[in-house]
Amino acid sequence: MDRQQLIAEIRRKKSYLCVGLDTDLEKIPAHLLHEPDPIFSFNKAIIDATRPFCVAYKPNVAFYEAYGSRGWESLEKTIAYIGQSHFIIADAKRGDIGNTSARYAQAFFSTMQADAITVAPYMGEDSVTPFFSYPNKWVILLALTSNKGSQDFQLIEDGDGALYEHVIRKAATWGNPENLMYVVGATHPEYFAAIRKLIPDHFLLVPGVGAQGGDLSAVSQHGFNKDIGLLINSTRDIIYASKGLDFAEAAAIKAKQVQEEMAELMGKYID
Repeated sequence: MDRQQLIAEIRRKKSYLCVGLDTDLEKIPAHLLHEPDPIFSFNKAIIDATRPFCVAYKPNVAFYEAYGSRGWESLEKTIAYIGQSHFIIADAKRGDIGNTSARYAQAFFSTMQADAITVAPYMGEDSVTPFFSYPNKWVILLALTSNKGSQDFQLIEDGDGALYEHVIRKAATWGNPENLMYVVGATHPEYFAAIRKLIPDHFLLVPGVGAQGGDLSAVSQHGFNKDIGLLINSTRDIIYASKGLDFAEAAAIKAKQVQEEMAELMGKYID
């Protein structure tokens, strides 16, 4: 999915919601554990329930790798089931020497058919550029993350700005707003205005809304650009809204609530 297609879907649905698929066998409803592939059965039901309210899905690859080859099979089936109607982010946080990154790109873009992959920038340009060789695919670079430990390195100042600002500025010379997004956590809403001055046109993937306490309204107010420019990820609040037989219906209700709030915020700040 290219940038214009993504923007069109956001405007059509009045939603910039990304549903995280961090599927944990210890958390899904017990009745699904008897299914041949309980992870996929859970994901399928969640996807069916939330499709109308979101524009993207983000499977966290670690939750599939943990189960070995069966987990990889569940991931492949999940991505195939989502299809081309939604933007698919492989949350893999890859990044290695060039020839290794090229294989990661092949795995998630050619084999898995994801639209985007999260990438760690620590090893620099040659570890990231192989992901840009696939047309209409996206790098989503870790910039300012939502976890508590983000302050250990990302907020270190050197007189010319914080480390995350250096990452944003440098990476912007590797890609462009058509193929590069940044991860900026919702738990840092006070930084969004400054970030928008650095990258006014890029999309931001924003984790941390919901269970981690991020403020959707504050993030939207300071993070919107003329094309909306945000994908807000919510995982636990939606996919684990219920552990009962009604888990899919509960997920739909929660996703719809978020979408309706997003529609209001778009009307307030964009339209």
